[in-house]
Amino acid sequence: MFFFLLHLALSDLGSICTTVPTALHDSLWDTSTISYTGCAAQLFLIIFFLGTEFSLLTIMCYDRYVSICKPLHYGTLLGSRACAHMAAAAWASAFLNALMHTASTFSLPLCHGNALGQFFCEIPQILKLSCSKSHLRELGLIVLSVCLGFGCFVFMVFSYVQIFRAVLRIPSEQGRHKAFSTCLPHLAVVSLFVSTVMFACLKRPSISSPSLDLALSVLYSVVPPALNPLIYSLRNQELKAAVWRLMTGWFWEH
Repeated sequence: MFFFLLHLALSDLGSICTTVPTALHDSLWDTSTISYTGCAAQLFLIIFFLGTEFSLLTIMCYDRYVSICKPLHYGTLLGSRACAHMAAAAWASAFLNALMHTASTFSLPLCHGNALGQFFCEIPQILKLSCSKSHLRELGLIVLSVCLGFGCFVFMVFSYVQIFRAVLRIPSEQGRHKAFSTCLPHLAVVSLFVSTVMFACLKRPSISSPSLDLALSVLYSVVPPALNPLIYSLRNQELKAAVWRLMTGWFWEH
């Protein structure tokens, strides 16, 4: 789990560094321009890091499933070599996915201006600038990515059903609590990531507005990577005690 947490932290850091520094620079210096190459690089990186994060969350779900439902086979199924291969597959698949989306999106002719209604380059905003019917190719890639993501989501749901069934069969309350405590941070991170992405993708076009689109983009591209370290760190007793002291101190001061 800690091996995969390291990779998850790297993907979170990359995702934050792709969008936030540029947005802060534009806000502080009152600029709102980005080069064509810079926009392509930003789009590639955000798809790459978010795709890696989702792949790692799926692998971490499998890690929890094996450790709780098949503990005697854990060393065989999730040895150091198997973990390295799965982590490499997560990064490689996300790289290939990001490369295909970026190449497909930026191969389209842009004839509706060059103004993006967003604080970073994302596919829907770029497609709005295209006047070519070939953007159906990119829509096809989006549908394929959504189907693969839905398959990972179904796998995680099935895994957690099996995990909860196994945990409820543990005779001791202490054992059940320990098993649940190892799953709850991962479940919280998955719920946050999936809910924000689904809300951003499934909202009706009739309720779309620039301010809402901006809020949703922040919700799925910035909030989950920023909160993931905090969610996992709350398992640390010293950090929880420090947070509790901070909250109680603020309460008494006000």
